[in-house]
Amino acid sequence: MSNSRRHFLASTGSAAGLTALGSMIPFELVLAQGAPIRLGSVLDNSGNLDAYGKPMVMATQLAAEEINAAGGLLGRKIEVKQYDTQSDIALYTKFAQQLSRDDKVDVVHGGITSASREAIRQTFKRANTLYFYNVLYEGGVCDRNVVCTGTTPAQAVEPIVEIALKQWGKSAYILAADYNYGQITAKWLAHYIEKGGGKTLKTDFFPLDVADFGSTIAKIQQEKPLFVVSALVGGAHMSFYRQWAASGMNKKIPLCSTTFGVGNEHLALSPAEGDGILIAGNYSQESTEPANKEFLAKWAKRFGDTKIVHEIAVSQYQGILLWAACVKKAGSLDREKMLAAIESGISIQGPGGKITLEPKTHHATLDIKVMEVKGQKLTIKQEFKARPPSDTLQFCDLKKNPAENKQFEVKI
Repeated sequence: MSNSRRHFLASTGSAAGLTALGSMIPFELVLAQGAPIRLGSVLDNSGNLDAYGKPMVMATQLAAEEINAAGGLLGRKIEVKQYDTQSDIALYTKFAQQLSRDDKVDVVHGGITSASREAIRQTFKRANTLYFYNVLYEGGVCDRNVVCTGTTPAQAVEPIVEIALKQWGKSAYILAADYNYGQITAKWLAHYIEKGGGKTLKTDFFPLDVADFGSTIAKIQQEKPLFVVSALVGGAHMSFYRQWAASGMNKKIPLCSTTFGVGNEHLALSPAEGDGILIAGNYSQESTEPANKEFLAKWAKRFGDTKIVHEIAVSQYQGILLWAACVKKAGSLDREKMLAAIESGISIQGPGGKITLEPKTHHATLDIKVMEVKGQKLTIKQEFKARPPSDTLQFCDLKKNPAENKQFEVKI
């Protein structure tokens, strides 16, 4: 008998009890039944992106507590191992290695920017640790070890561009964050603008720390587009919307965005600054669906203020519930059984509507809402049910090519 087994039996006082029952339960089974399921999380709970990360951390806690209160999974509780990456890519790399190598977690839910995702994705693949990325992104990741539950351009960008072209006209000016999300999303925006018979007059990219947009606003005034599309990201880029309103341009040229509102940016602007911005996404607090009302009631009971709930916090919550549904279907944490469950077309009903995992891509089919900012609220104007990740479906078929491991990009 090993020392670890002696310690286990002594600490539980179970040696006599087991023999008294007249059965020999394998030690490994006893241990498995009592050991928690380890859920790893790497999110920006501080730093430049904490407005996104903090509610995602809270959503992680809420989902895990909800699952545990219902009896856990496979008769075991969930234990969350959370690391604060402080908006630092180097810390993403460090903590990803720690989660997979030292903590030996069973799954990871984390990452905010696409850069953070790509900094950790290969680490989890090498360790065979399933990774759920629960944030809207530029699409195209084709990796059997990864599940992406946020919106992609075909789901959210295409409908908002179609509406903008119809409502405002055929010429656009694109502003985007200067990293892979912004660069690739800008290509999708230009693609859908051209597809709809429009023209992109100019595209400008901005590092995440840029906060002065005066010269850009001057260029937009000179180009005279019929609308502006923003794929800006983070706290510094919020300055654009304030400067845009201060210049009076919000009264002259309409604005839509692929990112505004996902981190509750509309609450940081006054109605005079934010009203009229058009956005598209999976979630609005204004939804009257029962699942959303129930979710907000749970959040209020656990944390109090529901104003901080935003789309990617909801996406994190939904991603964890999807993973839990896969565990239940698999009846195991075995990787191959989990992959079979992921590729079975499994669905849940979440605050953002019905979410179904698309088997070929490991992406989610989602309901999309086109919303207008009005009085610091996201008023739903139009809804598109069950939109598939058709952009990623163009390139990715993990059922046919399970060893695929790359991110595809649209070619224009």
